[in-house]
Amino acid sequence: MGELVLNTFDWVPEIPRGYVRDIRVRWALEEAGLPYRVRSVPFRDRNAEHFLHQPFGQVPWLTDGDLSIFESGAILLHLGNRSGALMPADPRGRCEVLEWLFAALNSVEAASLPWSILIFSGDTSYTPGRKSLDEFLKARLKHMEPVLAGREWLAWTFSVADILMADVLRLVDRFDGLAGHPACRDYVARATARPSFVKAHADQMAHFAAAD
Repeated sequence: MGELVLNTFDWVPEIPRGYVRDIRVRWALEEAGLPYRVRSVPFRDRNAEHFLHQPFGQVPWLTDGDLSIFESGAILLHLGNRSGALMPADPRGRCEVLEWLFAALNSVEAASLPWSILIFSGDTSYTPGRKSLDEFLKARLKHMEPVLAGREWLAWTFSVADILMADVLRLVDRFDGLAGHPACRDYVARATARPSFVKAHADQMAHFAAAD
């Protein structure tokens, strides 16, 4: 394995700061104590190299020597395979982490992201589409609530699954979407109190502020 380089935008507008998905990778790298450096790529003028590494022109992507990996879930899985601090070694524990890693992406974020985008837009009209998004998200949170009420972390020890799930729920909590789901809210608070998240968040905020 080679040098770890986290590629992210040189600047973003103020509203998404603290929520750009490179924070998931920063968090994992800090949690594992893996040395890395951050490389900036243009936000406004995304060139051919950017699309070569990230076909959708988004961030982050991670280079590990001659490997280039995009999509935050794939990057977290790669880092989990590199560090026992992010992924348990026993087969049962690994399976639990993988289940919840994909659940965060496919079951919870599939509901939370459209809802969050609508809230971001400032559209307050309660249309049938808005009602459907509200109900979809509430159904997912209803199922997450008893899970998180019964355990500290998803796979019993902290893992990349918690980094991903907590970040997904953190965006919902930003708009008070976890009201009525105290276990989900407590889980987000527990996860974001970890020193690794605190540093990752501060580093992301400082990174974008430096470009203002």
